[in-house]
Amino acid sequence: MRTTINIDEGLLEEVVCETGEKDKGRAVNAAMTEFIRRRRIDRLLASRGAFPDLIDRTDQWEEEEMRLENEHKSDRTW
Repeated sequence: MRTTINIDEGLLEEVVCETGEKDKGRAVNAAMTEFIRRRRIDRLLASRGAFPDLIDRTDQWEEEEMRLENEHKSDRTW
């Protein structure tokens, strides 16, 4: 999509340099993608502890995984 926007030239050059992109459009897209990725990570981290059932189940899954590994090891030693 083509659009016309005013961008600070110094900031644009820094984005081009930091992304390693030679094309300014690709550099801006890379910067926007990274910005969105970081915002999503921040929201995910902010929700930490908001899902106690999931955390409890994770512990159960780890215990079950260890139990299955031990069963598998004992099957190999006869």
